[in-house]
Amino acid sequence: MTKLGVMLCGHGSRDTDAVAEFAVLSEHLKKRLPQYPVEYGYLEFATPIIRNGLDALKAKGVERVLAVPGMLFAAGHAKNDIPSVLNTYAASNGLKIDYGKELGIDPKMMRAAGDRIQEALDANPSKVPLHETLLVVVGRGASDPDANSNVSKVTRILWEGFGFGWAETAYSGVTFPLVDPGLEHAARLGYKRIIVFPYFLFTGILVQRIYDATDDVAKRHPGIEFIKAPYLNDHPAVIDTFVERVQQILTGDIAMNCQMCKYRTAVLGFEADVGTVQESHHHHVEGINAKGPFEIVNHAHHHGHDHSHDDGHTHAPYPHASHPLGPVSMKKK
Repeated sequence: MTKLGVMLCGHGSRDTDAVAEFAVLSEHLKKRLPQYPVEYGYLEFATPIIRNGLDALKAKGVERVLAVPGMLFAAGHAKNDIPSVLNTYAASNGLKIDYGKELGIDPKMMRAAGDRIQEALDANPSKVPLHETLLVVVGRGASDPDANSNVSKVTRILWEGFGFGWAETAYSGVTFPLVDPGLEHAARLGYKRIIVFPYFLFTGILVQRIYDATDDVAKRHPGIEFIKAPYLNDHPAVIDTFVERVQQILTGDIAMNCQMCKYRTAVLGFEADVGTVQESHHHHVEGINAKGPFEIVNHAHHHGHDHSHDDGHTHAPYPHASHPLGPVSMKKK
């Protein structure tokens, strides 16, 4: 009988708290999936890297790996970088690796998001009714319009579910509108209270920037009540969704929604990305800045560049990089 193992694939972060939270997620999966050995790894900035996790599974006698991306939506990292790393390892080590789909738009994820917003409301009692409250959902932001549009869908589901007066979507990087201009726009819509919800799995530099931007805009608009909601983290419904993604690999229900994938379909404004070669852009930064038992040497200088982009990078040319409400506005003045 083929021995199965589970591999949780993350992006990685320079933030030690974010790395620790991802490791906790893997511990949850170990408890929920005791029948399988479970390992985890990152694309960059932290260790163990994905290859380390696969090595550990192979050493335990695993013959088939059920790999899932530890990501909310399928953009470049989930569609290109992780599959490239997995395919390369499988080909070099004779190991069968089946890749699952991202968390995506899922009722369980919406429940987790709703609970986090409700936590913020409960912790900040107010006489302001929901119909005079505006929700701002902040997504990671990507050079993939399909992934970005999913954040807008999350916003709409939460908006309609709670019955807020209005809702807006902003992004932490790469696309537009960024958090500061997004919140400034929201503040001018006349609502008495604004809830800012980072739709992120874990903490990190970007989440802190979201909260900092919220504080800055709140100072400029003292007449509005601003509330900062917590990010998703290891909410039980998030864990449930990861477990389901692993199980779906076994049942064959693993197809990502590729109807609007810019790598397969000529999406408006992104036509040049159709047919782009699937490859990882992270091989030269695996483990950089990491601390811990798997620490490896920083070798970015071998390639003549590094990834000193505060986790806000993109690898594909973004057609709206100079948008006044987008990435250009992230430059420090």
